[in-house]
Amino acid sequence: MFEADTHDVLQRSFTGDLPSKERVAQAVAEAHARYAGHTDGAVADYIPILAEADPNWFGISLIDVFGGHYPAGDTELKFSIQSISKAFVFALVCESSGHAQLHQQIGVNNTGLPFNSVMAMELNNGSPMNSMVNAGALATTAMMPGESAAEQWENIRSGLSAFAGRQLELDGQVYRSEMATNTRNKAIARLLESYGRITRDPLEIVDIYTRQCSLSVTAHDLAVMGATLADGGVNPVTGEQVIGAETARDTLALMASCGLYERSGEWLFEISLPAKSGVAGGMVAISPGKGAVGLYSPPLDSAGNSVRSQRVCAYLSKALGLNLFASSAQVKGNNV
Repeated sequence: MFEADTHDVLQRSFTGDLPSKERVAQAVAEAHARYAGHTDGAVADYIPILAEADPNWFGISLIDVFGGHYPAGDTELKFSIQSISKAFVFALVCESSGHAQLHQQIGVNNTGLPFNSVMAMELNNGSPMNSMVNAGALATTAMMPGESAAEQWENIRSGLSAFAGRQLELDGQVYRSEMATNTRNKAIARLLESYGRITRDPLEIVDIYTRQCSLSVTAHDLAVMGATLADGGVNPVTGEQVIGAETARDTLALMASCGLYERSGEWLFEISLPAKSGVAGGMVAISPGKGAVGLYSPPLDSAGNSVRSQRVCAYLSKALGLNLFASSAQVKGNNV
């Protein structure tokens, strides 16, 4: 599905820098014009407030590792970050707790099942499997440093703000709407507690997790956050070292294998970019060493991933040579 309508795009195949600024700006504008009229997918409605989104909203923002900005469309519209927060909270916890502890406590393998699956845990002796699904995200949030729930929440908010390069704020309306309907996450948290994967009050963890998902961002914010991972943990806009390069690498590896839930294998095969989606319609896709694309388009596919955003990523991956595995044959000289 990802490459079906990109067959006429000239594919660049290289592992170096991005093309010229003019070419990047042109490609982003072309992608927006190409997919603005697509109407596939449906706006999420299981969280009532999300159902109010206009399906025509559509923004693309590309930020390179030098801070260059290439926008098209509704890049300053605010929406809730939702599951995209999972990747960046993983990065913060990985930075504080270490690679080995997260690997042991939560895991890094794809479940192959929907993002809110309970069966995945039961089939794996209580293991959340990875931090990109709800069970793993709850267990990861529970590992955030802090003596109290309030301190944990503030560490998450300030940490994600450092990724974005500005102070992110809670969307109270989204938070209240989610808290009124998140009975499944409460059940998952209780199940995690029964397996010893959460040692704090599970309902407090659900509250913190719901708050992190309710942070308000824009497509531009997501691009800056992704570009921070692309640049070894350095925010290319503020210059702040948010996380270490090894943590950025670990985060990108997990996003590549698990970021699009049960569609992750197909995504990696076709698009080959670490990415993470959110049920509000946001998406971030990252080309290590080059930059990141932040996107917003509310209509989703059956797995909960933005339809237009996936198509844009497919287009830009080919047009700009973003593919993680792309390479071209080198001219070989005589070995003397």
